[in-house]
Order: sequence, then structure tokens, then C-alpha cells
Amino acid sequence: MKWGEITELHPSRLVLLEAIKASSNDRMRKLEDMAVIQDYDNPQEAWSGYKHFHKLHPARELYVFHTSRSDAEVVEEFFSGVRHHS
Repeated sequence: MKWGEITELHPSRLVLLEAIKASSNDRMRKLEDMAVIQDYDNPQEAWSGYKHFHKLHPARELYVFHTSRSDAEVVEEFFSGVRHHS
């Protein structure tokens, strides 16, 4: 599904998406085809859903977006070294 279709079907909602087809260019990840896994009213539920699905399927490319966004692009961030959580 394209981003425009998703925003029409889920107006003013948070959506948990899986990228079906995506491309990278100049550190921007453009999501060209997506599947909506779930939609939500509030950010806490959306992130809980993200964590749940990511834990079950760590290899899948998942995102949470609000449908008020004009596009489905994200900046790719690359982390190096060890991250410590206390």
C-alpha cells in the first residue's frame, strides 16, 4: 500500500507499518510499499505494539508514523560502538 492510501484509510491515527518495499538514497529511507499492521489512538499503545511485533519478528522492517505526515521517509541512523542502558 502507498502512503497516500494509508493516510486516507487511517486519518489522524498512529499506524504500525511494515516496509514491504523500500529504498535508501543519501541516508534517507523511502518506504515505497507498506502494510499496516495496526492503528492506534495514542503513542504509548503504538510503541507498545511496535515493541511487541519487533520482539516477535526482529528481522521485519517496522515503523510507527502518524498519518498527518506528508510522506513515509526516515533518516537512516547508523550506530557504532557499544550502547549502555542503565
